[in-house]
Amino acid sequence: MAQLRKSVLVLMQLTILFVCAVLNLADAQGLKVGYYEKTCPSVEKIVKQATAKFISRAPTLAAPLLRMHFHDCFVRGCDGSILLNSTKDNLAEKDAPPNLSLRGYQVIDGVKTAVESKCPGVVSCADILALVARDAVSMLKGPVPYWKVPLGRRDGRVSIMLDTLTNLPPPFFDISQLKSSFASKGLNVKDLVVLSGGHTIGTSHCSSFTGRLYNFTGKGDMDPSLDSEYAVNLKKKCKPSDVNTLVEMDPGSFKTFDEEYYTLVAKRRGLFNSDAALLDDKETRDYVKLQATTQGYTFFKDFGVSMVKMGNIGVLTGAAGEIRKSCAFVN
Repeated sequence: MAQLRKSVLVLMQLTILFVCAVLNLADAQGLKVGYYEKTCPSVEKIVKQATAKFISRAPTLAAPLLRMHFHDCFVRGCDGSILLNSTKDNLAEKDAPPNLSLRGYQVIDGVKTAVESKCPGVVSCADILALVARDAVSMLKGPVPYWKVPLGRRDGRVSIMLDTLTNLPPPFFDISQLKSSFASKGLNVKDLVVLSGGHTIGTSHCSSFTGRLYNFTGKGDMDPSLDSEYAVNLKKKCKPSDVNTLVEMDPGSFKTFDEEYYTLVAKRRGLFNSDAALLDDKETRDYVKLQATTQGYTFFKDFGVSMVKMGNIGVLTGAAGEIRKSCAFVN
């Protein structure tokens, strides 16, 4: 009996150590909550207030700001490289086809200006982008309390358009491709299905999904996994060659961060092939059904956890990179 108690005690200790290791993963990479406590203690308050000024006037900016953070982290890591302008000698990430529809750079610039006025040369653009993405989501009735964002990222000096083509998962990926893409960034299958929930806000151009409506296999057919009634409504909005029309990703709720996305996916009404693909894997399918049937019981908490993990991808810390004076230009 004594040996059994000893074994249980050891197991509990190992479990605690494992949990602590997971919770401190960001610290191990040089990031930590409260990183600017001494150098810019009011940074989160400044970012929140500055972000609110933009989102209160234009709530639809929240979705592209969240997407901007995702696109930044998946290409060269979360180093603010998505924010750099192209030069005469180099086409940057923001001019790559997947990023041409991004909006909200003026929000990042505005927030950066507000932060610089209080703490010049201290806070990176990469950290500001991570905070703005969190705050913008919260302003659309997203997770409260907010997830804590570990900080301490440095800004990268390199931004190459072609990098986006090999790193960003496109909307036509199937489940195997999606799992591989996320795994290459250190994200697991649960992170994939949780972060896909970000599609609960925002819009998409017709060109990102019309292949499912008109030419799914190259024979002028429709994706059989798409709900037929939903497809009829989409065809009314989008003709085969339409590249300008915007469609809500979460119809009727695209300005509210909620669990409705999973209800739609469960009904085969996910807009993209990558949304529908979540029903092709047991783990992702079970998560979709869980959130759809429990009104997103764990979604907000899970989203915060996965956002922190995503925000750790390939970060520059210590003496690496720089703290940009202006987010669109290297120093």
